[in-house]
Amino acid sequence: MKQINVVGAAIIDDAGHVLISKRKAERVLGSLWEFPGGKIEIGETPQAALKRELQEEFQDQIVVGPQVGTTAVHRYDFGEIHLSVYFAKLLTHHFNLLEHSKVEWVEQNELLKRDWPAADGEIVKELAQIDLSEVSFDA
Repeated sequence: MKQINVVGAAIIDDAGHVLISKRKAERVLGSLWEFPGGKIEIGETPQAALKRELQEEFQDQIVVGPQVGTTAVHRYDFGEIHLSVYFAKLLTHHFNLLEHSKVEWVEQNELLKRDWPAADGEIVKELAQIDLSEVSFDA
């Protein structure tokens, strides 16, 4: 089975909201919510991939923080996804939506009320329990 290494950004703001994005309906896993991000290219670190993907998808710059929980593994019919999610802060706010139909800032208690791909499930549960005020973005 094809292994696909993917990275996502749990972008947080100073008020403790998390940015989530909804996949376009015509895409694989369409209309589900996700953390913005994408595939990690060969030779790329997850952090570098995340910065590249946010630039490509939203035209935005980010600072990457620590990983949320551990890497999740889930098998779909199209391959085995290895998903790592990292906290991030936006440096710009363009949100040029190329791969998504919408983005929303939500409170942590809203995370579990959304429809997510199966690979995201455990990470979403972990994120919903974390004290976001404790997340640091050390240079």
